[in-house]
Amino acid sequence: MGISNSIKNWSEDERPREKMLQKSAAALTDAELLAILISSGTKEKSALDLARDILGLAHNNLQELGKLSISELKKTKGIGEARAITIAAALEIGRRRQISEGLQRSTISKSADAAEIVVPLLQDLNHEAFYVIYLNQSSKVLRYEPISNGGLTATVADIRMILKNALLYNANRIIVAHNHPSGNKQASAADKELTNKLKDAAELMDIKLLDHLIVSGAGYLSMADEGLII
Repeated sequence: MGISNSIKNWSEDERPREKMLQKSAAALTDAELLAILISSGTKEKSALDLARDILGLAHNNLQELGKLSISELKKTKGIGEARAITIAAALEIGRRRQISEGLQRSTISKSADAAEIVVPLLQDLNHEAFYVIYLNQSSKVLRYEPISNGGLTATVADIRMILKNALLYNANRIIVAHNHPSGNKQASAADKELTNKLKDAAELMDIKLLDHLIVSGAGYLSMADEGLII
C-alpha cells in the first residue's frame, strides 16, 4: 500500500509528520508544527488539539507564543513540564537563528541590520531591557550585551557603564536598544532625554552613538531614521 493511501490509517497525532514528509515544513500550519513538538496527545485530545489550545492561549499569535513562560505553557491541560520545555527550547532556537543571521553581517550599515540582532532579543520580553551593540570604526560588531533589566514599564541604562565597556572593548561606535512591553514603539520623552545624554557623553570620549532602537511586538523604531538623533 502506498504512502498516499496509508496516511488514512495514521493517527491524528502522526499526520502532521506525514504531511511534512510528503510536502515541506512550510506547508504545515502553526498548529501542525506545534503538534509535532508536542508529539502525542492525551486520552481526551490529540496533539493537534493541544497545539490549538496553546495557540489559543497566545491569541493565535506567534509573537505572543514566544512570550509565554514554561509555567504559562503548563496551564494548558495535557501540557506537562517536558512538553513545555520542548516548546520553549524550539522558540529559543528560532530566536538564536535570527540573531546569528544578523551577526553574520560584516558591518552594520543601516537600522535594519542592527534590528536583526536586537529584535529577537527584546520583542518577546514582558519587562523592559536595555542592550548595547559595540562596533569598531568600520561599524563591524565587536560585541553586544544587556546593560540592564527593568520592571514592566521602565528600565535604567547606566551611561557610565556603557561608555566604560566601550573603552574596554575598543569600540568607536555604539548602538543602543530597548523594548516597550506595552507594544508602543514610539520614543517617549524619557527615551529622547536618555539618548541625548548618552550621545553628548559619548562624543566627549570620541565615541559615536549611531542609533537607538525601540522594539515592540509591532516591530521597531529607529530614532536615527526618525531624525531624533542630531
